[in-house]
Amino acid sequence: MQRLFGIETEYGITIAGAENIDTVAESIELIKNYRLDDYTARWDYSLEDPFKDARGFRAKALQEHPDERKHREKDRKRNLSFEEVKSDRVLINGARLYNDHAHPEYSTPECNSLFELVAHDKAGERILQQCVRRRSEQLDGKTVVLYKNNTDFHGHSYGCHDNYCMNREAPFDYIKDSIMPFFVTRQIFAGAGKVGIETESGLYSAGFFQLSQRADFFSVEVSVDTMSKRPIVNTRDEPHADPKKYRRLHVIVGDSNMSEYATALKIGTTALVIDLIEKRLIPKELSLKKPVEDIKEISRDQTYQWKVELRDGKTISAIDLQRQYLSLAQKHLFGRDYDTDWVLVEWEDVLDELERDPNNLVDRLDWVAKKWLLETFIESEKLTWDDPWLQSIDLEYHNIDTDSGLYYELMRDGIMRRLVTDKQIYKAVQNPPNETRAYFRG
Repeated sequence: MQRLFGIETEYGITIAGAENIDTVAESIELIKNYRLDDYTARWDYSLEDPFKDARGFRAKALQEHPDERKHREKDRKRNLSFEEVKSDRVLINGARLYNDHAHPEYSTPECNSLFELVAHDKAGERILQQCVRRRSEQLDGKTVVLYKNNTDFHGHSYGCHDNYCMNREAPFDYIKDSIMPFFVTRQIFAGAGKVGIETESGLYSAGFFQLSQRADFFSVEVSVDTMSKRPIVNTRDEPHADPKKYRRLHVIVGDSNMSEYATALKIGTTALVIDLIEKRLIPKELSLKKPVEDIKEISRDQTYQWKVELRDGKTISAIDLQRQYLSLAQKHLFGRDYDTDWVLVEWEDVLDELERDPNNLVDRLDWVAKKWLLETFIESEKLTWDDPWLQSIDLEYHNIDTDSGLYYELMRDGIMRRLVTDKQIYKAVQNPPNETRAYFRG
């Protein structure tokens, strides 16, 4: 595809059987185990400024969850420098691994091939699981467990951010208005699925299954914040490139996908929508009247009608809204390259199957696969949807251990469709992409 993109994933961390753990300390120790020999490469913070807003100003302060303040106070009491707490590593494959707000975070190297990005996203799981094994050997019989998910079911949400390098020429207001309806509705194929409904205050309601792990946590349309009062469109302006020519679209609205297919479709469709935005081809008629309400209602809609109201008062389904973007992409982008054509074909097929019967996508979409797994378990164990056991099943779907994670059990059973081979993933563990700047970093 004709764009640089990458994925940042924060992982949930725990120690099996332990009641209380210091997640910051464990994240630091885990990352230290990336390599057992001396390590010298470190991250350059000089171009990072989370306060800089794409709307043309610098925020005075950032919203944060109350627990973040607790972590910060605790960090001040540690006998560690800022660099030691962050534990930043630049990996041999061009990726970045570091401690971010009590979560180990893996940032893929920049890729310009969709399937190479999928391989590098999966390489992150393999690298971190290797760290898990080494760290567990140091814990006298205890085992570290990592989850590639977005919630602890106690009001804490951690992110999976997709990032895209794009031209700076398009006005940010046009970008925001054009992409927000897409972000609100993308979850119908990119959602990872979740048992229950949450709030940032920690309230939890069981007895429910929704499409997205993240939808509960968005409360405003646009802002620079990422940890509290989260926006659908994030305005952080850190291009990590020539700021006069480029911007980085920092997307925080997505779920952490286990499915290779869902990852590819999420990134691929978003990249094509950005192509349309750069060409000024998105009409203003797609704007939503209530996007913050819509992102939650779509996720929670048990009928799968997924209706939204446009700003002009018309009602449309999320599927048909996605088809508006698809139609524009088919008209203007088809035939450009293999990745683009793959996305266009699969995008159309998935929307058609979602309309016919979402269960037909059990081999491709995380939320469908997880729901099928939960329904099978409920039936076999004679449970109801409010049984707390289901929360554990939900969590174990995201366990990155290829031997014990439930997603990987489905994969071994031939249920989940694959896009990359284990050989390609292993290559991505060891090597950076050849055609992007990550090659020199790795």
